Amino acid sequence: MEGAAAMAERAWATAGMRDSRGRKTAGRARLTGVALIVLSLMGTVLSYLAFTVWVPGQQDRYEHYQAAEPCPTQATPQEVAAKDCLTTWHFTVTKTESTFTGKVREYEATLKDGGDGSWQRVVRFSDSGPLFDKLHRGDEVTATGWRRDIVAVSKDGVRQNTSDAPRDEHQGNAAMGVLLVLLAAQSLVFGTVRLARPTAYAPFVWEPYGRWLAFTNICVGVSVGAASVWLGIPWWTVLVTVPLVVCTVMVLLLRRQGRAAADSAKARRRQVSRVSS
Repeated sequence: MEGAAAMAERAWATAGMRDSRGRKTAGRARLTGVALIVLSLMGTVLSYLAFTVWVPGQQDRYEHYQAAEPCPTQATPQEVAAKDCLTTWHFTVTKTESTFTGKVREYEATLKDGGDGSWQRVVRFSDSGPLFDKLHRGDEVTATGWRRDIVAVSKDGVRQNTSDAPRDEHQGNAAMGVLLVLLAAQSLVFGTVRLARPTAYAPFVWEPYGRWLAFTNICVGVSVGAASVWLGIPWWTVLVTVPLVVCTVMVLLLRRQGRAAADSAKARRRQVSRVSS
C-alpha cells in the first residue's frame, strides 16, 4: 500500500511539473505574440506615413523645384521666399575632399564668399562627375540656391547637382513602404497565431519559414528599390513588383523544401527496406 501511495504521489508531482512547464511555454508564446503584434502596428504606422507624407512630400518638393524660375536681380530675402525662386551666388572653392565612409564615397567641396570670405558652406555631391573632379582650390564657381540650399554648382559651363537637389527618385521610398507593410503583415499573422494557439503555432515559426519570409522581404525590397531607381521606372510600379517578386521567391523556396523533404522520406524508406531485407 505504501509503495502504491508513493507511486501515485510521484505521478501527481510529475503531472504538476509538466502542467507548470506547459503554462510557462504558453505564457511565453502569448507574450511573444503580443510583441509581434505591437511590431506589426509600428510597421503599419511607418508605412502609412511613408505613403501619405514622405513620398508625396518628396514629389511635391521636386515638382516645385522644377517649376522654380530665377529670382529677379537684387531681390530681397522676403521676395525670394515669396516667389520660391532660384538664386545665384558666386563663390570661391577653398577645399575639395573625397572620403570613403565604409559604405559609400562622399564628395565634399568647401565654398566661401568671394567678397570678405566670412561666409563658408560645405556642399556634398553624390558622384565625382562631371564637375567635382575638375574643382581645385581657388576656382571661382557659380552656385544655384533654392530654399536656402545649394542645389547645383557650375564652372565654365559644366554643371553638377548637389546632394540637396530634389530628385524624381521615389522608388526607394516606395519600396521601403511596401517592405514595412509586408513585414507588418508577417508579424501580425505570426503574433495572432501565437495568441490563438500558444502551444501549437507551427508552421508559423522562425525556422525555416519565418526566417525565409523575413529575409526574402528585405532582400527583394532593397533590390527592387535600387533597380527601379537605376532603371528610372515609375515609383508606383514598386507597389506591385515587390509583393509579386516576394511571392515568386517564396513559392520557389517552398517547392525546394518540399522536394528535399520528399527525397529525405524516400531515403528513409529505402534504408528501412534494406534493414528489413
